[in-house]
Amino acid sequence: MTDRRLRLAATALALLGVAIAAYLTYVHYAELEPVCGLGGDCERVQTSEYAEVAGIPVAVLGLGGYLLILASLGVRGEAGLLAGATLALVGFGFSAYLTYREIVTIDAICTWCVASAVVMSALAVVTCVRLVRGGAGVPH
Repeated sequence: MTDRRLRLAATALALLGVAIAAYLTYVHYAELEPVCGLGGDCERVQTSEYAEVAGIPVAVLGLGGYLLILASLGVRGEAGLLAGATLALVGFGFSAYLTYREIVTIDAICTWCVASAVVMSALAVVTCVRLVRGGAGVPH
C-alpha cells in the first residue's frame, strides 16, 4: 500500500473519530442520553467517574486527540509521521485503559466508546506503518 493510500486511510479514520467524539461531546454538554444500540449501556458509562479526567470530559480529550492526529497528517516529513504515530499510540493506550474500566469497573459497555477504540486502534496501526516506512519517500 502506498503512503498516499495510508494517508488517505488515516484521514478517513481520523475524521470518523472526530465525528464520534464530537457526538459524545455534544451529548455531554447538552446533557442528553446518548443513543446506544446493540444493547449497550452508554448512559452508565458516560456518567461514570471515568468519563472525566481532571474535570475534562473524555469525549473532549478524544476530540482533541483526533483533531491533532488529523493536523499531523498535514505536516511534511518525519516530524508529521512521528507526531501522528505518537498521538495515535497514546490514544490507543488511553482507549485500552477506558475499555478495561468499562468491562471490569463499570460493568457496562458503550458502543460509541468501543467504536472510538476500534478507530483509534486502526489509526495506531496505519500511522505506525507510515512511520516505519518513512512515508515511503513520497512528498505530501
